[in-house]
Amino acid sequence: MNAKFNVLFNGNEAFNEGKKLLDETYEDNYWKRLPIEPLKIEDKIPMPGQTQTRNPVTQNFEKAEEKAVKAVQKHSMIIDDLERNNQIDDAYYLLGRSRYYMQRFVPALEAFSYAIEKYPNADLYYDLKIWRAKSNIRIQNERLAIETLQNIIKKVELPEETLEKAHTALAMAYTQLDSTQLVIDQLKQATYYFKDPIQSSRNMFILGQIYREENKIDSSNMAFESLLYLKKVPHKYRVHAQIERAKNYTDKDSTEAIIFALKDLAKDHENKPYYDELYYQAGLIALQQGNTDKAVEFFKESIKTNTKKPYQKSLSYEQMGNLYFNGGNYITAGAYYDSVLQITNIDHNTKRIRHIIAKNKSLEEVIYYENILKTNDSILRLAAMGPYEQKQYFEGYIAHLKEVDEQKKIIEEQQQLSAGNTDVNVVGSKQNANGGKFYFYNVQVASFGMQEFKRKFGNRPLQDNWIFSGQQLGNNSGPPEKEISAVDDSQRYNVDFYLSSIPKEQSQLDSIAKLRNNAYYNLGLIYKEQFKDFEIAAQNFEKYLNADPNPNLILPVKYHLFRCYENFNTELSNKYKEEIVNNYPDSRYAQIIKNPGFIAKNSFQEDSPEYIYKNAFVCYKEGDYDYALYSLNEIKHHEGTDIEPKIELLKAFIAVKKGNAEAGNKMLNDIIINFPNTEESKLAEKAIKKLKKLTTKKE
Repeated sequence: MNAKFNVLFNGNEAFNEGKKLLDETYEDNYWKRLPIEPLKIEDKIPMPGQTQTRNPVTQNFEKAEEKAVKAVQKHSMIIDDLERNNQIDDAYYLLGRSRYYMQRFVPALEAFSYAIEKYPNADLYYDLKIWRAKSNIRIQNERLAIETLQNIIKKVELPEETLEKAHTALAMAYTQLDSTQLVIDQLKQATYYFKDPIQSSRNMFILGQIYREENKIDSSNMAFESLLYLKKVPHKYRVHAQIERAKNYTDKDSTEAIIFALKDLAKDHENKPYYDELYYQAGLIALQQGNTDKAVEFFKESIKTNTKKPYQKSLSYEQMGNLYFNGGNYITAGAYYDSVLQITNIDHNTKRIRHIIAKNKSLEEVIYYENILKTNDSILRLAAMGPYEQKQYFEGYIAHLKEVDEQKKIIEEQQQLSAGNTDVNVVGSKQNANGGKFYFYNVQVASFGMQEFKRKFGNRPLQDNWIFSGQQLGNNSGPPEKEISAVDDSQRYNVDFYLSSIPKEQSQLDSIAKLRNNAYYNLGLIYKEQFKDFEIAAQNFEKYLNADPNPNLILPVKYHLFRCYENFNTELSNKYKEEIVNNYPDSRYAQIIKNPGFIAKNSFQEDSPEYIYKNAFVCYKEGDYDYALYSLNEIKHHEGTDIEPKIELLKAFIAVKKGNAEAGNKMLNDIIINFPNTEESKLAEKAIKKLKKLTTKKE
């Protein structure tokens, strides 16, 4: 009896505490099918006594295991080959379960098997067999587990609690074998008894998820709706059942009713831990109905909630990024995608995150050139003002700056109160994004500089002549308050200081204008080739032509405009087509327009880009990298044609072969960005991976 009232009692207490902590710390991801048993399986299982991975959960289970072993060692009473202490089977039951929850499944299996063999008449006999089956499932011995469990469920005289456990364990086994219909059958049987409210509610919830996966929406709805009316259902399953019901939204459902129900749940303080999910789901439904403004409102509410669910927050950021991306607001989209990637505990190896990484990387160049464009435009407009207008402008700027400083303390206090909220407030910055203002006012430009911009140019301090120095323009990636803080306090409100920073020499202004014009051209290419946003691409190409263009690029740009307008403005497309054909009749572009098969027919002409490229490729193969590069640089009028990515890829390979891996890697990344969905971009991706492996080996 000592084992029961002392050692074993203390062991069970430790076990119950460990199980309670395990359940409290486990986090379900309701955007995936829930596991039947909420147990996070670690990749590396600690051995007993390994203190580096011990935590309160494992400490309790270790204590329970220790007490169980002690009970067996000190209180086992075997007389005539029979155990006379009827508590020893309880000790083995405790021992096996403690090891199971420490993910030491083989030792757990041994404990259960020993007890089953030695105590066939024990009250816990069938419970021991169920736990042994679960241990077999965990070590991928599902067939043996199924055989055991099927024998158990045939014994109808067993308590319903035991039968429910057996059916639940069978569902676990069939899940491992991807036998969906058999999982459904066993979960239905388990939920029929509904003796364990927590596990039964979970089983019913999973049943609803599986029905949706099988596109059986009515059955799915019935499963979720049953959780709203059954007694003793844990609150988290009730709330999520309503969210899941909303996920099953179809045209037959009332949008207003579903959104109203979700908003109503969000009014209940008890549901605060689920606000992010409720608002997110409301946003998805609004989006399905084409109500973008309402969707943005809900997604922002989801982001603002102070809950520690990184996966959910990443989904809300992603939806906002997609909305702005599809609307052509690429800078703001990039800010939201950045936010997804900055969230901790997100697996970057999933297909979804890899797609976001690729998408975000493609936006870096856009953000970079858009920043140059906005900044240099502002500088040139400012330089074109008269002295009185410039002074008046900066007086207004300083007045605004004082307001910013005044509000800064309030903002910092709010940030401290809402620590953990990482919303990037891109939508709320419209009042600061007026195109006619100096770029310090442009919160959108200042706040959302890209990582590539930082990598290329670093964090540049504000200094005299910073605007027009021979270096590239500085980084505007931080909030405007931070950029302004770089100014010495004594100069912060000094009009003369800002006036002295305005470029005055024509050479300086020409340099700034050249950078701006180059940004127009590159943005046109990116929007056309990568994002297929032909309207914005055309706008940038038109601005380039009207801004002192490079004579060598006038014809290629007109060809790009011809191709852009083909998609949405036939009149303008024909205009540029006629210009090219009439004014440049002998050009390659004119020939391509007049004869779509021109490239194939003329690829053997010695002066054709295709012919030169082929010779350059032969030289590359033979190791004559210098002549290959020289030949590629001699190719003219290839911009916008199919051979352009081939030329750029070969140049990248040559750079690597000549020992400049860093430059080659950058060129390969540019190919992925500028020529997506091409064979060359795929080859570039493979080459980058190969380069990375080679670099790692050298290190």
